[in-house]
Amino acid sequence: MLTHSMIPETEIQMAVEAGKISEATATLLANLGEGTCIVHKSWGFGRIAKHDFLLNQVVIDFTTKPGHGMQFQYAVESLKVLAPDHVLARIAGNPAAVRAEAQADSVKFAGSVLSDYGNRLSQDEFTKILVPAVFKEADFKKWWDETKKQLKKNGHFSLPTKKTEPMVFRSEAVSRADQHLLAFQQARQVKDQIAAVDKILRDIEEFSNPAAQIQPIIHEMEESARRNLKLRTAECLTLIAVRDELVERCKDLQAGAEALTLPAILLEEQRNLTTLLEEIPAAKVKRALSSLQDAFGEDWSNRALTLVARGSTRLVTEAARLLQERGRTPELFAALDRSIRNHSISSAALTWLCDKRERSRDKSEFRSLLHPRVMSAMLSALERDQFNENRDRKLHDLLINDKELLPDLIVDKEIEEVREAMRKLLLTPVFEDLNKRSLLMSFVRAYPELVALISGDRSESGSSEKEEKAEGLVVSWESLQKKQAEYEDLVNKKIPENSRDIQEAASHGDLKENAEFKAAKEMQRMLGRRRADLEHDIRVARGTDFANPDTAQVSIGTSVTIRDDATQKDEAYHILGAWDTELEKNIISYKAALAQSLIGHHKGEKVNLSTESGDRLVEIISIGAWLKN
Repeated sequence: MLTHSMIPETEIQMAVEAGKISEATATLLANLGEGTCIVHKSWGFGRIAKHDFLLNQVVIDFTTKPGHGMQFQYAVESLKVLAPDHVLARIAGNPAAVRAEAQADSVKFAGSVLSDYGNRLSQDEFTKILVPAVFKEADFKKWWDETKKQLKKNGHFSLPTKKTEPMVFRSEAVSRADQHLLAFQQARQVKDQIAAVDKILRDIEEFSNPAAQIQPIIHEMEESARRNLKLRTAECLTLIAVRDELVERCKDLQAGAEALTLPAILLEEQRNLTTLLEEIPAAKVKRALSSLQDAFGEDWSNRALTLVARGSTRLVTEAARLLQERGRTPELFAALDRSIRNHSISSAALTWLCDKRERSRDKSEFRSLLHPRVMSAMLSALERDQFNENRDRKLHDLLINDKELLPDLIVDKEIEEVREAMRKLLLTPVFEDLNKRSLLMSFVRAYPELVALISGDRSESGSSEKEEKAEGLVVSWESLQKKQAEYEDLVNKKIPENSRDIQEAASHGDLKENAEFKAAKEMQRMLGRRRADLEHDIRVARGTDFANPDTAQVSIGTSVTIRDDATQKDEAYHILGAWDTELEKNIISYKAALAQSLIGHHKGEKVNLSTESGDRLVEIISIGAWLKN
């Protein structure tokens, strides 16, 4: 603990008599002896270092501002003197001792810190006091997580959910049951009521008389749900689900005779059923789905099948589980097969199907669905989802990482259907090159004859592509920027629009007779090919401004004048990059046949040029650097 010395009264009195300070200031100044710990609202914690009566100021060593001088009058008005046993003073004197105290009895220590601050202190403020002066951040988190548990059990501490709200020390201990009831009474929003009731459920054993203590809460929950149903439907559905769980746990509790029920809410919101169930917590989905039959009677299975077709992975899993548990597996598999065939099945449903196939003890029940068309449906689903910012990558990752999945789908199946799935994989833009190659090799390992699909399109141009990759493609910066702009437009606009067109067309059903769907899919193939071409071109391109070309001979970036031997007419050409052809300006690509015939030749040489009308002999008259207009 820090000690401090008093200011000699004679010096204070002399300052008063000299008119430097007032009597009131002198009285307060007596408390600011050397070593005294203080707090300033702007500069925080500090300690009085010395007094300078010549300059009429006190010198303070603030943590962030050591040796700061402050006039006596301002000091007594703005500084708050800390007691010697205040936590900040103790930390300044011996932080190791404070740490040991905190670890020895965390509840007592937390209470003493709160006492230093009037029994009200936010968790953020509490953290700043102890980190890093007493604890390193990681050590504090571990200590505080355990301390909070002890504080909640103690009953004297009120701990808010938000770190910025004050923790409060209560002189009278409150039981955990009473704390939960109080939290519910203080809740102003439905979500806060749900959180409070969840804690009641967790600590239900803490209630000595649940019927008397919790029954009033049941009525308030029902009234809150009725009042907020239109504006906060998902939260109210969750609140009623929690009420039902309370009633099940405590047999003495009863729901109101006219109160809302889960089936009634589901029936009322049947048009928005999928969206509604997506918004409720995962822990409540199973309970809500269990009410489908009470809500929709014999039509409940169709509602569950709709959830399988449209829901997230979580919703698909629970809806499928419900259908299987209640003997509707044939209906589930028939619906899945239909949606696979017309490529309308969602990524979530496909993810569930593949995962279930892997986990199921009896894989034979899924045998009828394991087919190459599942692969095609997967690619369609991934393409639909590709430009959705909130897309789930589970199906994408599953297809890449589950090494048994693709063989399960294609081995021992009709070769034409396998070939069609492989063609679709070749054209799809949803995989990176390495991942796509890996998937393609799985096809080839199962059906070696399909290797021609990979190599066939490249055999004729293989040698030129290898040369291009080795040498690069020389292009102007302007033409490269145009290619990149076209690529960006393709990826960010045209392909997403096409994906939306496919999704909309697929929603019309009966894809065999759906002209819009076929047209959109054909456009998808064209866009995929164009994207691949652009990616290749941009990858091998080397931009240049054609500065300082070799004018000793015809080369890229030169302007060359030739004279026809037969007509004696002169022609001028500018030989630029691979994508820079502008015939009206006599700009030709260095890849053009004319340019290739001239490149490497010198002024005065005669060159034989091959044209559509026959060969002609020309003489190179001049070679110079191309000058951009």
